Amino acid sequence: MGEEPSREAVSQFVERFAGVLANSGVPTMSARVMGAMLVSPTGTMTAAELAELLQISQPAVSGAVRQLLQVSFISRERLPGSRKDHYRIREDVFAAILDRRNLALTEWESTSRSGASLFGEDTPVGRRLTEAADFFAFIHADMDQMIKEWRAKHPR
Repeated sequence: MGEEPSREAVSQFVERFAGVLANSGVPTMSARVMGAMLVSPTGTMTAAELAELLQISQPAVSGAVRQLLQVSFISRERLPGSRKDHYRIREDVFAAILDRRNLALTEWESTSRSGASLFGEDTPVGRRLTEAADFFAFIHADMDQMIKEWRAKHPR
């Protein structure tokens, strides 16, 4: 087994990883918390541990944790003998992220189709919206199948 990475190297990785998530739409503080939890040896951290590692305030941790709990990317638990809440990153968090994004594709498709009906499917706007709806339906079906295959090959 290799040497443990330095605290600075871990911090740099967490920030780089958080930047990638933030660039794809995850709120910055939530992305930083996810990055920190991802590299936690146990997969669990307290709010105080998160604040210390990320060098952020407790309210910033609280807001990020609340948002991640709402979308079920993390869970809250109490460890035996502890009075503090411990947050655990969901084992299939990345499949869950894509699952949520895939649900959005259904809404995009539906809205595009209603727009095509509104403008008339034989108009330039209607054709453009129909093409968008068809694209969203195509991507949704493929993404749905890929997530199902991933979960079948990687059961929790």
